[in-house]
Amino acid sequence: MPRVLVTALLFAVCLSSADAQKGNAFAGRWDIEVSPAGRNAAIYPDWMEITERDGVASMRIQPRGGGVFPVTQFQVSGTHLSVTWPHHDAKAPVITWDLDRTEDRLAGTEKRGGTIAAYLAGMRAPALDRKPPAAWTDPQPIFNGKDLSGWEPIGTAKNNWTVKDGDLVNQAAGANLKTSRPFNDFKLHVEFNCPGEGNSGIYLRGRYEVQIEYQAVDANDPLHGMGSIYGFVAPTVNVQRKPDTWETFDITLVGRRVNVFRNRIKTIDNQEIPGPTGGALDANESEPGPFYIQGDHTGGLRFRNITVQLPKR
Repeated sequence: MPRVLVTALLFAVCLSSADAQKGNAFAGRWDIEVSPAGRNAAIYPDWMEITERDGVASMRIQPRGGGVFPVTQFQVSGTHLSVTWPHHDAKAPVITWDLDRTEDRLAGTEKRGGTIAAYLAGMRAPALDRKPPAAWTDPQPIFNGKDLSGWEPIGTAKNNWTVKDGDLVNQAAGANLKTSRPFNDFKLHVEFNCPGEGNSGIYLRGRYEVQIEYQAVDANDPLHGMGSIYGFVAPTVNVQRKPDTWETFDITLVGRRVNVFRNRIKTIDNQEIPGPTGGALDANESEPGPFYIQGDHTGGLRFRNITVQLPKR
């Protein structure tokens, strides 16, 4: 091989290595499983995203509960990432993550106040880039209006769900309720009646919350208010508040793309859901999951005429 060509190839290899070192090994979205240490606690999901723009990296984390938040204290050193969460005070210890990447997998620890509190395992979030089906099945009821057949409470909290006058009713704050059956892509129709100061939500695949709430007008911003994909996608149209009145959601989810109609008004138009919201059941985004209705915040909410349409084969 000519010496000039060898020199050129070596120079190209050096450039590629330098570019790889400059690149952020953690850029992208990550589904994370958190396994608490030292106690018999269930594994729960977190989510992380790192993006780069004009050479500047930014991060956000979706914790177990609440909304996604930005993180400014993090450092990438090759295939190692260290993170300090922003929320801590005298009562709440500093939370830090140390993560190592091997190919498209993450492993590491979460420390609280310097002590290992959990072990972390992550994988790259799937793209879920799917085309809408050519046709849908006819609507199928997933609530029979008679009893809780096909539904089951989640966790150890008291189950306050019952059926009254054909409605699915949460009598008081207690257990969440999920379908026994998992779903992938779908069209969901649900009618709901939310009292003043009520707060609930409908989770799609058990991971993405569509918010239902009639708290004080200034209690929540659009990303956390009625009809939002909690913390991630805000409605683009304001719909009149109607507490203690029957309303409808018609929701289509294909892959990560969601459309929402509230009272037949389109409020979210083919928007991407970046990752699981707070309260997600798991981090397995590539798998089907149940619908679940939040019952742990307030009581008094009622649901009826819950139907689903599936891609027609």
